[in-house]
Amino acid sequence: MTNIPKNQKKNVKFQATSALKDLIIIVVIFISVFILSYFFDVFVFIVKFLEQHPREIIYVDEVITALLTLSIALAIFAWRRWLELKKETTKRIELQEEIIRIANTNAEVERIIGKQLRCEIELRRQEEKNDLSLKLNVKKGSK
Repeated sequence: MTNIPKNQKKNVKFQATSALKDLIIIVVIFISVFILSYFFDVFVFIVKFLEQHPREIIYVDEVITALLTLSIALAIFAWRRWLELKKETTKRIELQEEIIRIANTNAEVERIIGKQLRCEIELRRQEEKNDLSLKLNVKKGSK
């Protein structure tokens, strides 16, 4: 009865480990980009390029603000989807445990009914034997 939920818990741990690996990779990439941009002055390069070619790129501040807003919105979106997934996973595990419990109850009921039927059949056979032996005794006694 508890084998399936344990397997599901193992799957959840595996998924959490995968998510943890992804998070570590993201943090490593973030730190790498931060260090590279610090040593190579990427932002200074962009500013100098924009100073030299002001007409080439228009509305840079709006693009940066929009991208920052988009990244925050996507982070919130991902966090909310994760919470929904966590709730649904918990609900599915509970439902599967309920299904297993019901299946076990049905199997137990079927076993009990089968046992009762076998007992009733055995009693009827016994009654038929008794009736048959009484009839035979009555026939033997009447002759």
